[in-house]
Amino acid sequence: MSGLNLDDFGNLIERPDSGVRRDAEEHRERLAVRPGALGRLDDLGEWLAAAQHSVTVRPVERPRLVLFAGDHGVAALGVSGRPAGSAHRLVRAVLDGESPAAVLARRFGAGIRVVDMSLDCDPGDFPEEVVRHRVRRGSGRIDVENALTSEEAEQAFRAGMAVADEEADSGTDLVVLGDLSVGGTTAASTLVAALCGTDASVVTGRGGAGIDDLAWMRKCAAIRDALRRARPVLGDQLELLAATGGADLTAMTGFLLQCAVRRTPVILDGVVSAACALVGQRVAFRAPDWWLAGQASGEPAQEKALDRLAMDPLLDHGVTAGEGTGALLALPMVQAAAALLAELPERHEERPDPAPEPGTGSGSEPEPGSEPAAAPAAREPSGDGSV
Repeated sequence: MSGLNLDDFGNLIERPDSGVRRDAEEHRERLAVRPGALGRLDDLGEWLAAAQHSVTVRPVERPRLVLFAGDHGVAALGVSGRPAGSAHRLVRAVLDGESPAAVLARRFGAGIRVVDMSLDCDPGDFPEEVVRHRVRRGSGRIDVENALTSEEAEQAFRAGMAVADEEADSGTDLVVLGDLSVGGTTAASTLVAALCGTDASVVTGRGGAGIDDLAWMRKCAAIRDALRRARPVLGDQLELLAATGGADLTAMTGFLLQCAVRRTPVILDGVVSAACALVGQRVAFRAPDWWLAGQASGEPAQEKALDRLAMDPLLDHGVTAGEGTGALLALPMVQAAAALLAELPERHEERPDPAPEPGTGSGSEPEPGSEPAAAPAAREPSGDGSV
């Protein structure tokens, strides 16, 4: 890929400050609530302290839900519970505030940003701020052709990086990452299977909208065929995304890596964001330290990816709605962890009673009017030397 060297991320990305995290752990041990009583909230607070490079954790005040949108040509095979080319309906529901993610973002005070990378619709259907990064109209059918050309893959990757920079520059202090796609879980499952060296049947799930057994078999076959095309390019992550990822997944990977460069923490949602994180790990092994798994979606490919990333989801509520919905439910948990570590008081050590003055016994004063006891008279020594 001309002009874009992914190896640079390995040098640019540093882990959250381990020294600050140790200091945060010591601070936590001094708090009035005993260590361990808050469960995973302790770990979350300490992780935030390291990410913010501050033992005194700052509150998460400007969270942002970022959704990358796209249609995948493989959906034409009937591998999704939604019609092929219908991702624009998901986008419209979010923009109109009628989707589960929009409701939760509104309730939790998170801004929403939708980025159209490859919707199969007229770009005039949406505002300029939504469509200005679009690479193409629909990604290619990955079972028989590349999702993108090499040039389109680089363009999409750079678009994701640009969005990350824009969010960091605007003051976003935590990102919830999701997708608005039709056919996206098929592409994501292909990436996970390729990177984990497993078979299609191990990673094929039912998707966010749910599919019947026949559709599941079609999806499994599509992933199997896409895997044949993915394996020859496993050594080049951008070529892998071009072959089997699509514009939205490629942009999400660039976004995740640039968020790590800019020290912006991210909560991942479902299988699509997990697959992009897995690709990002192959590019820069320190990058996943900036990401949290928000929820377990039940997709086998997500479970496989998170296991490889050594990530334990914060929640497991069976949410399969996509669009960042499950990860949004984890947002208040992260905000609570920040507030507790920052605002709980330190415990006060109990001081022992002062030692009595010499010669005062228990330290009590004699009763008024009482005479002090006479000292016992000294005994004369006897003739045998005894006292």
